[in-house]
Amino acid sequence: MLLRDLKDPRLSLVTITHAEVSRDLRHARVFVSALSSGREEEALAGLRSAAGYIRGEFTRRARLRIAPEIDFRADKGIAHGTHIFELLKEIETESRNDIPGAA
Repeated sequence: MLLRDLKDPRLSLVTITHAEVSRDLRHARVFVSALSSGREEEALAGLRSAAGYIRGEFTRRARLRIAPEIDFRADKGIAHGTHIFELLKEIETESRNDIPGAA
């Protein structure tokens, strides 16, 4: 649906990273990541505005009797991983600068 059905520009470069669904299928927590830095809130706003459509389509396509409540949340895992990687590179660079003759 993200690729074909939703035309909201806020949803470009948005990826669903994982979902948690209740046993009775009435609730779903969907984690998304916006590949453009700082666009998570925009993407979440776009998904929340389309939630009714998404619920209806999902219910129809999965042939469910009850539409699940969908709670969209930002997945900070990719941003966190990128931050850690940058810190490690910074530490490595500082370590090289502390060693005489290393560059």
